[in-house]
Amino acid sequence: MSFSTVLSASMYGMKVEFVHVEADVSNGLPGFQMVGYLSSEVKEAAERVRTAIRNSGLDFPAKKTVINLAPATMKKRGAAFDLPIAVGILLSLGKLDSAKVCSMLIVGELSLDGKVRKVPGILPILAEARAAGIRTCMVPRVNAAEGALIEGIDVIGVESLEEACGYLSGTLCITPAPYPVQERAEQPSHGLDYADICGQGAVKRAAEVAVAGGHNLLLVGPPGSGKSMTAQRIPTIFPPMTLEESMEVTKVYSILGLLDSERPLIRERPFRSVHHTSTKAALAGGGKVPVPGEISLAHEGVLFLDELPEFQKNVLEVLRQPLEDHQVRITRSQGNYLFPANFTLVAAMNPCPCGCYPDMNRCTCTPGQIQHYLGKLSQPFLDRMDICVEAPRVEYEALKKGRQEESSAAIRERVCRAREIQNHRYRGTNILTNAMLGVREMEQWCKLGEAGEGLMRQAFSRLGLTARTYHKILKVARTIADLEGEAQILEKHLKEAVGYRALDKKYWGR
Repeated sequence: MSFSTVLSASMYGMKVEFVHVEADVSNGLPGFQMVGYLSSEVKEAAERVRTAIRNSGLDFPAKKTVINLAPATMKKRGAAFDLPIAVGILLSLGKLDSAKVCSMLIVGELSLDGKVRKVPGILPILAEARAAGIRTCMVPRVNAAEGALIEGIDVIGVESLEEACGYLSGTLCITPAPYPVQERAEQPSHGLDYADICGQGAVKRAAEVAVAGGHNLLLVGPPGSGKSMTAQRIPTIFPPMTLEESMEVTKVYSILGLLDSERPLIRERPFRSVHHTSTKAALAGGGKVPVPGEISLAHEGVLFLDELPEFQKNVLEVLRQPLEDHQVRITRSQGNYLFPANFTLVAAMNPCPCGCYPDMNRCTCTPGQIQHYLGKLSQPFLDRMDICVEAPRVEYEALKKGRQEESSAAIRERVCRAREIQNHRYRGTNILTNAMLGVREMEQWCKLGEAGEGLMRQAFSRLGLTARTYHKILKVARTIADLEGEAQILEKHLKEAVGYRALDKKYWGR
């Protein structure tokens, strides 16, 4: 047999593309030629594969070897084709069992000594393979636990090319990797708790409402008022992740090669704290073949932007579309790339460069400096922040009063009840939380009484609300009602929700 085909796969953004590795070994002028629209790292596979075969104690005769990666119209990238290329060559030489190879998907990078190295993206590749009806996959052993998260598929983990050949020739038995044992994380194990924060009851309440309804949160206050402490503890009051959510997050981290080899399934909500020097590509994702950025790494969790006005304005504007659509769309000449982006945005900022405004006894900034500082945030961006709350300076008495603060566990219990109400209400739809309500759904679930309509009419004119902020207030009010177990939005719920937009008028004059 001089010709063989081995099935492999490659990642293009979040999309998996199957690649047929065709190998032809025949008599003729000795040489190793690779075709099929290859990137430089794939072209270099020729030397890696040839050397790995020889260093594995296998015979590589001086023959004409041609490798084609089909389809030829799609550019191949990455080093995951090394192992299938080597298997294809050995299969063409008659050293392996073709019956085993033809029903199997193979991915893996080879080192020069024949070891099989870890490759990114195993989880989404194997998920797509199962959907395509493939039941056996050969992957690097360090990726085996990750691949075993996909049920209904046998994952054969190999440590070397020699081991792979032993299994495919029938001389070595390898047991498929078992499903990795995962303990369900009911609470993040970082030692953080809202009981650590003294005072700031209004800020904690705002965080509770934000998490209960999936709303975005902006914290404004002087340095040292507990804004960052509050944000860091927000994951501790989220409901536990479902298995489906865990798998979605794990796929994103798999593509970037960020998974733990022994405990690959991510059970805790991501918390991504982004520095203000980050670029648009770092935040949204990018590259010649785009990969997920910080927005997608925060999927099903929290994206925290500290010192918000210090970010470049064009970087912040990147967030506007993902906050509305819950996905990142990147367009390149070769196609569109979609990345998941269902996250809670939490941002913190000082009210002025020195941080003391509006306390004019302490503030050293000029009115022009304050206006320039606050003007770095555009109105369209601020409109996408559902809740804006002020974190005042903590007084000495609050630090020393000795009162036991409410724990994250107690807050999380209320949040979980509110989320259960929303799950029941929106069952059978694509809506997960109140923040995802559309205009039509709001007409059904956010109805106001006569008193509520009068209050909203007054707030709309006095606060200069836009249509977007009007809808945001209604959604937040719906969440506050859910936290109290009320079927209807009452006037007190609406007053609290309107209060979360008062900072627009105070600081931005809107």
